[in-house]
Amino acid sequence: MNSTLIRCLNDLEERIDPEEEGRLLREWTDFAEGRQRGGVFAPRRSKPRPPKTEWPKVGINDAIEDFDLMALHQYRLCSDLLASGGGNLLQVRANYGTPIIPSLFGARLFIMPRETDTLPTNWPLEEDGVLRVLDGGVPNVLGALGGRALGMGAHFREIGVEWPKIGQFVQVYHPDTQGPMDLCELLWGSSLFCALIEQPDRVKALLELITQTYYEFLQAWQGVCPLHPGCNPHWGMLTKGGIMLREDSCMNLSPDMVREFVVPHDQRLLREFGGGAVHFCGRGDHFVELLTAMDGVSAVNISQPELNDMETIFRSTVDRGINLIGLAPEAVEQALASGRPLHGRVHQAGQVLRGDAR
Repeated sequence: MNSTLIRCLNDLEERIDPEEEGRLLREWTDFAEGRQRGGVFAPRRSKPRPPKTEWPKVGINDAIEDFDLMALHQYRLCSDLLASGGGNLLQVRANYGTPIIPSLFGARLFIMPRETDTLPTNWPLEEDGVLRVLDGGVPNVLGALGGRALGMGAHFREIGVEWPKIGQFVQVYHPDTQGPMDLCELLWGSSLFCALIEQPDRVKALLELITQTYYEFLQAWQGVCPLHPGCNPHWGMLTKGGIMLREDSCMNLSPDMVREFVVPHDQRLLREFGGGAVHFCGRGDHFVELLTAMDGVSAVNISQPELNDMETIFRSTVDRGINLIGLAPEAVEQALASGRPLHGRVHQAGQVLRGDAR
């Protein structure tokens, strides 16, 4: 490890208050397991704990090339959280973005310009590439960005052994494995939305292959950073179950298409990994009920409540005993002002520790 990382880790280790972090974890666990009694869940630390050394800013383009720089990038988010006094949990991840699983299939990375400081994406394979993928079967999950993410997970574990408070109170959450339909779009490209109608059997075959690959990659991840049997971290929050499924592509699909192409694969993964949460960007009020009807969904995270009919969202989540996490303060205020019951199931976003350089 380089000297800058060691200096910063020593600073973080010194600033972690075990009593404070233990209290926050208990509060988050109570919320995740439905024991919050009324009101909105908006935890805070008792006081800010500013750094005692200078933490360098690491750009994501540099972080994805070097394990020590990735560690600095992620642990700085924890340092910033302590300095702000926010109430999210201290968490880090192997932060390589959405192309982790596409890269296993040979998808070429699209690295963003350095000045944007934004995670990479990938070039789609298009239809000819999809045919080659289907012929090739499940790829080696230790290859490409998959292997890099697993290596970074091992680096986090090593750090946690040498710095025991970091090891105990900074949780490592699973990399960005998206959801099967999102991965299908990343591999196929935008013509996927025509293929859903024109070549549904081929799309389903690709979804089956992606789902199996997702399963095998997360099994490999668990060999490095095991999922907890009860609640697991994500983006500084805590939810029941093992995984966070992202379903951004669903905004472009009808409810019938979500039911046919999305739910079977998401449901399999939820069952394999003990349930979990679902996330979507954009508008999702037309399909959210289908997602929350799946066995094992314990929480929903939406990034743009202003694009949704929030009454539909509330009916499909908090009224069903499903937490709504990371909800924007404006949406929370509107619900409270209208007298809308939230059943102690809403977490108001403060500093959401996404760490995705967006």
